[in-house]
Amino acid sequence: MRTAEQQKQISRLNTVAWVVTVIVWLLVGAMRRYKFDISADLSFLAGLNALFNTGVTLALLSAFYFIKNKNIEAHRRSIYVAMGLSAGFLLSYVGYHFTNEEIEFCKEGVIRQVYYFILFSHIILAGLSLPFILLTFIRGYCGDYERHRKMARWVFPVWLYVAATGPLVYFFLLPCR
Repeated sequence: MRTAEQQKQISRLNTVAWVVTVIVWLLVGAMRRYKFDISADLSFLAGLNALFNTGVTLALLSAFYFIKNKNIEAHRRSIYVAMGLSAGFLLSYVGYHFTNEEIEFCKEGVIRQVYYFILFSHIILAGLSLPFILLTFIRGYCGDYERHRKMARWVFPVWLYVAATGPLVYFFLLPCR
């Protein structure tokens, strides 16, 4: 049972989560329309994005391992790492896409269909999962463990898929650069 103070804190943080989500959605929508010339080559950020996502994947797998072994503190630390790396990814991703043109996929045949399936599922699930990742984190952070567990059962596999497919998209595009 949640206390009144927990509920108040969750409510405030939920508002922050939705504001952050809307800002991210607006930024991602603007990245295709607007490009900024900052007189610096930020193309290296694409590789950094893949590294961030790889780190998120490893942190999530660690968090899963720790929670299955009832090591709550290690689980918590792993989730903090995943959240921090996700924030780093987001900043790097926005920086890259506001300063670089999109790379077109250059291969033909079945691999093209595989690439676009992974890309589109990655993009759609990333956008849809963002608020739920934040809301699940908030539940755990605020001690509402019952609701945290219920949400995490659905959110974790989606977040893991998004994190793991990010580097795949990068590697698919490497020959096209």
